[in-house]
Amino acid sequence: MKASLRSLLALSLAGGALLSGCGGDDDNTPAQQDTTTRVDLRLMETTDIHANVMDYNYYSDSVDSGHGLVRTAMLVKQARAEITHPENSALVDNGDLIQGSPMGDWRQAQGLTSGEVHPVYKVMNEMAYDVGNYGNHEFNYGLDFLAESVDDAAFPYISANVFSADGSTPYFDQYKLITKTVYDRNGNPHDITLGFIGFLPPQIMQWDKKNLEGKVTAKDIKATAELLVPQMKAEGADIIVAIPHSGINTTAYSEEAKAENSSWYLADVEGIDAIMFGHSHLTFPSDSFANTANVDLQKGTIKGVPSVMPGYWGSHLGIIDLSLALNEDGESWTVVDSKVEARALDPEGEADAALTALVKPDHDATLEYMGQVIGESTDDIFSFLAVVKDDPSIQIVSDAQKAYVEDAIVGTELDGLPVLSAAAPFKACDRDGVCAEESSFTVVPAGELQVKNIADLYLYPNTLMAVKVTGAELEQWLECSASQFFQITDTADRQELVDFSGFPTYNFDVIDGVSYQIDVTEPARYDRDCAKISDGSRIVNLQFEGAAIDPAQEFLIASNNYRATGGHFAGTGGDHVVIESPDENRQVVGNYIQANSPVTPTADNNWAFAPILGYSSDLQIVFRVPNTDRAKNFVADAVAGAGGSFMASLLDDSGNEAIYELNLQP
Repeated sequence: MKASLRSLLALSLAGGALLSGCGGDDDNTPAQQDTTTRVDLRLMETTDIHANVMDYNYYSDSVDSGHGLVRTAMLVKQARAEITHPENSALVDNGDLIQGSPMGDWRQAQGLTSGEVHPVYKVMNEMAYDVGNYGNHEFNYGLDFLAESVDDAAFPYISANVFSADGSTPYFDQYKLITKTVYDRNGNPHDITLGFIGFLPPQIMQWDKKNLEGKVTAKDIKATAELLVPQMKAEGADIIVAIPHSGINTTAYSEEAKAENSSWYLADVEGIDAIMFGHSHLTFPSDSFANTANVDLQKGTIKGVPSVMPGYWGSHLGIIDLSLALNEDGESWTVVDSKVEARALDPEGEADAALTALVKPDHDATLEYMGQVIGESTDDIFSFLAVVKDDPSIQIVSDAQKAYVEDAIVGTELDGLPVLSAAAPFKACDRDGVCAEESSFTVVPAGELQVKNIADLYLYPNTLMAVKVTGAELEQWLECSASQFFQITDTADRQELVDFSGFPTYNFDVIDGVSYQIDVTEPARYDRDCAKISDGSRIVNLQFEGAAIDPAQEFLIASNNYRATGGHFAGTGGDHVVIESPDENRQVVGNYIQANSPVTPTADNNWAFAPILGYSSDLQIVFRVPNTDRAKNFVADAVAGAGGSFMASLLDDSGNEAIYELNLQP
């Protein structure tokens, strides 16, 4: 059985000649030279493309050089060309592929019949992928649409932890063994069998319950790997590559928990030689993981296992270079060294012209689809301030959801319960906290509203659901949302307010229908998964209709299937769901705008930060927006129109971001 990289660490460090290839000084004796047969293998990964095939922003109708598979394809060409033997490479995709952009929406809205090829596969087939893994968003449009889409992929698909409804039979191929003829450093050919095994979050059973219940089930990622990796090795896999559509979670492992983010746990599974992960829309290695235990950002490893996560929308190409040594048996191989890179797109680079031409008909059809007029807005709907004050981009979504549920409960046993609405900013800087691009925000100017604007307001194909909660649960729901912010301390040092990488903004639920304040001098009570981490209490002055909320009072909260069924936030989970609508939240928003056009989405300012008392006058709390006239004018108008309740002043606009100080001291 082949040894792992971890077990051979001492050997690779001690045997300097082993890592030096075939080179050496002329006076080296044969005994000093490395005679080991070495193969250099390059693994490449894309992930979370979300149907962003083109380098185009359909919301602003402009080319975007920062994303698009037609640009990532150039990175793949470059990565193949720069190795001596391009045959010594493999390209994988890690899922969340067919949903998440206007092109994906158009393709689903039009349907997909036999013989029609989804645009993502038109491009990927030309790029010569070796294997694909399913992500959680693959199931948003149902199993039939997924099957019809994947049917035209010219490469195999895998997912190890999805089973038949009774859990007895794998629903997909769990892994794939691919034998490649590769060349060693002397140019001699060898057959090496690569074993690829894929995983996805078990939470698909909550997030896409309506599409999956009674059809499939999902099991724990690590436990599944522990069963299958030995089987893969027994079937002849020389090198095993895990492709989990799953991020990093460092809490104590529990199989029963079926962790959404399990890549950190997979590094403990003996026999896995490399991990190519995704789902979190971050890059690894990067500073986003500077405080993560047992990672080496310089080497690009998790617990000694080479690992990579290449951003999202094609922003990066993940590259793991493995150095393989032929063992003494002359048949098996050992990983003796590695190098990891999440290679970013070159903003000055070009898109692949042939691939761009290939999907031009799909691009043109998407433009036509997105240009359909559905209404009018009397005011700008921008999310530049969505995480620092109540915001019109969230307000319009909340208003639509609230109206939908109020209509739905008329004449039912729920009639009479107060209806609240939870909505979050899907676009408010990027996941790394870079706020330089307007495309990272919702930008819907006043005037005519088109389908593209509704998609900008609500990115995901969630369906509307409502949960019944108590006042006590409502408060803890908001406590978890308030984890969006760093704790502000009494120091003269500049302090960032918003924790982008630690707590994604799509979890920052603003709940309309109640009023409250957030005290950011308190520690966050919960982490991003709503697991308690302190006794902090950030939610203060929580009121309904001007009075303190009774912990026992019942409310309905309009939300989406992702939140309502997730079970992380207090008051969510299957036992709390009372309305399961067949309608997508995006369609609910569109219908609301059509019925009420022209709309004036003015924020009702139901939440704010609590004033900070007793701190040094040198306190400096900052947030950032793009350094554009539109963003800065929007902030200036918000300050001028707030009557003193929102005070922010520009500190620096010398770079791509405009930095503002938020004054919370009365």
